[in-house]
Amino acid sequence: MTHPISWIRRQAPGIVALTLMVSLFYAVKPASQAVADDAELARDFTFVPMSIAMPAGYRQQTVRKVNKAYKHIEGWISSVGAGVAMNDIDADGLPNDLCITDPRIDQAVVTPAPVPGRKSQVYQPFVLDPAPLPKNEITAPIGCVPGDFNEDGATDLLVYYWGRTPVIFQAKKEARADKAPLGPDSFVPVELVPGIGGAVYSGPLWNSDAATVADFDGDGHQDIYIGNYFPDSPVLDDTVDGGVTMNDSLSHAQNGGGGHFFRWTPKGFEEVPGVLPEGLSKGWTLAVSATDLDGDLKPELYLAHDFGTSALLYNKSRPGKFEFAEVKAAHTGLTPKSKEMGRSSFKGMGVDFADLDGDGLYDAFVSNITTSFGIQESNFAFINSARDQADLKTRLGSGEAPFTDRSAPLNLAWSGWGWDVKTGDFDNDGTQEITQATGFLKGKRNRWPQLQELATANDELVKHPYFWPNVEEGDDLAGDQFLRFFAKNKDGAYSNLSKQLGLGVPVPTRGIATGDADGDGRLDLVVARQWDAPVFYCNMSGSEGAFLGLRLTDENGSPLIGAQATARGPGGKTLLGRVDGGSGHSGKRSHEIHFGLGSAAGPVPVHLSWRDRTGQVRTQDLQLTPGWHSLQLGAEAKEK
Repeated sequence: MTHPISWIRRQAPGIVALTLMVSLFYAVKPASQAVADDAELARDFTFVPMSIAMPAGYRQQTVRKVNKAYKHIEGWISSVGAGVAMNDIDADGLPNDLCITDPRIDQAVVTPAPVPGRKSQVYQPFVLDPAPLPKNEITAPIGCVPGDFNEDGATDLLVYYWGRTPVIFQAKKEARADKAPLGPDSFVPVELVPGIGGAVYSGPLWNSDAATVADFDGDGHQDIYIGNYFPDSPVLDDTVDGGVTMNDSLSHAQNGGGGHFFRWTPKGFEEVPGVLPEGLSKGWTLAVSATDLDGDLKPELYLAHDFGTSALLYNKSRPGKFEFAEVKAAHTGLTPKSKEMGRSSFKGMGVDFADLDGDGLYDAFVSNITTSFGIQESNFAFINSARDQADLKTRLGSGEAPFTDRSAPLNLAWSGWGWDVKTGDFDNDGTQEITQATGFLKGKRNRWPQLQELATANDELVKHPYFWPNVEEGDDLAGDQFLRFFAKNKDGAYSNLSKQLGLGVPVPTRGIATGDADGDGRLDLVVARQWDAPVFYCNMSGSEGAFLGLRLTDENGSPLIGAQATARGPGGKTLLGRVDGGSGHSGKRSHEIHFGLGSAAGPVPVHLSWRDRTGQVRTQDLQLTPGWHSLQLGAEAKEK
């Protein structure tokens, strides 16, 4: 007779397997039910794609000319540059203007959003030409950041490039006063970095991939951060062979272009050296977000660095002095190091801050490369674990970043080769949705096996372009991936509704911009696609949710970047909003604050906080009815 214990031991593997199967049966929702639930959730959203007018007469390309040392990886080198910003550029009171960087023509373009029934005068799309500033043939625009850089009340445009330093296209305020249609003569190009002269550009060969605008030192004026990818080098000069490099590591690269800070002064912007802590100053920057997390109206800075070294920097600046301290999550033996904030070795590609769990504190969503059978890292949904803002301030000040990655249980961990990310309440129910650009290079020859081989290579080799596998025009890496649209489902996790909403077009995407282009209270969406036409998604959702929109400006009419608002949302929860100066990779949301209020009908309690132009902190409590409000913020808030 077999002893019962012996029998149990022999049958243990089967018992464990059966137990696991039973537990999964009860723990995992049947696929048919999940599909039905997602279909129901998708009914709250409707996006209608619309074509964006672009200027004619420019030769179109499908790959860039590159340094001869990069020729066999020209597809890789040509993988960025599609960007879009959404804002009110023509001063008609609506963010219905777009600034698009299009790699197909390597130009920065201003064009009207294709809003149905647009009432303001529609102008012809035009190119932002740096002339008469010096130019060369090895320059490509990579992104555009709207802002009022000379504080005259008109929207200027900061364009950053590969192959030169950034240019501020300063609006001619008198042209706006004449109500003339926007055109090339509406702006005057001004160098961000002074002292560059001559007919042909011969200044520093910056290769910039990220930029944001914020009052870093709390003096009441907007400063600028520029994040570079490659170090200064002739990346796009096809007459040169060499003088370039690749990352010196796939997980902790320290030989990139790093970051440049510029402080506003009455005479123009001055570069501030030595701001970033050692170990971060030479990262390969792909995205950035400047967001005040602890309520002191000095923004913290999240740097999304490719090949590791992404970091959250706590702002310790004071007027005239920039100072940041790196903060990291407390290390535990239960969490992989790369999923702890400040220790990631992943490929940081995009970032945005929003309150994802409804506790009144900012969380962060970070894009990485997450492709099954390719490179499987993880996106991050860093959830803020502080008790309140005071606790957060104490912990940040002590060097701790109290954030825990919850991407897996929230169903946000895996999406594709991630890029830009933007959060927003697209159905006005008081809950944030998440949009994410994905995909890399579309072609016919699968290059994943070669890239996987590179991923296991010795770090001593990867910095040399020669040892990189071919990634040329016609090759494919994640080319069929598409825009993601995550909405919170009734289980408290997120569902990707892209295909149900018609957003699942298999074309690599890069930059995402959001804003209410037609003023109807519903956030619209603009997507820049790499080597394909950008697209405007008009939000025509039938949601009955109310909204509150805030246009916050200073006394000159300039958007007061960094101003914050909280409002009481559905169920009494606190909604967070800020005037954002350019979070993300290559997409920039408009400067308005938008809250979804659900079924709210009466006045809504709103708390405003801002720094006036002297740097003094101001706060005010208001009761505002749902709808759009324009408020002038000086010593106090006044509705215009």
